[in-house]
Amino acid sequence: MAKKKARSRSSSAKPRTAKKSAKKAAPRSQRARKSPSGLIDRRIKELGDWRGETLSRIRDAIKQADPGVTEEWKWRGVPVWYDGGMICTGETYKDHVKVTFAKGATLDDPDHLFNSSLDGNVRRAIDFHEGDKVDWAALKALVRAAVALNHRSKR
Repeated sequence: MAKKKARSRSSSAKPRTAKKSAKKAAPRSQRARKSPSGLIDRRIKELGDWRGETLSRIRDAIKQADPGVTEEWKWRGVPVWYDGGMICTGETYKDHVKVTFAKGATLDDPDHLFNSSLDGNVRRAIDFHEGDKVDWAALKALVRAAVALNHRSKR
């Protein structure tokens, strides 16, 4: 059998454990664009029409209703809002913006905002069309109810 020769390290060689990653951290502005919030910002800007404005106002209403909300970017480009679990998603289509509440079937809807996905056992949605008059106070109340339900469910 051939013997392997031991390699000697020079004093200037770094041990393997001290290797640094070849990748450098992305600049702050670049990281912000890749964050969920940055991606949502970009989507709103890319839409550049009533759908972007509507999605932006929906997002603002959600944040006002729940300042502790967390934004995520899922399923190849869908904004999703969380607090104690999923609250809702915000999808954009050619002729409407859809806000789907994850546990919408369980929520009281005294203002009758839900107008889509009414046949499902779990979700309920609101389709916003161009020119629709929106009851923002009722939407905020629905968001707060969804957050409260999420936190009750966790107990």
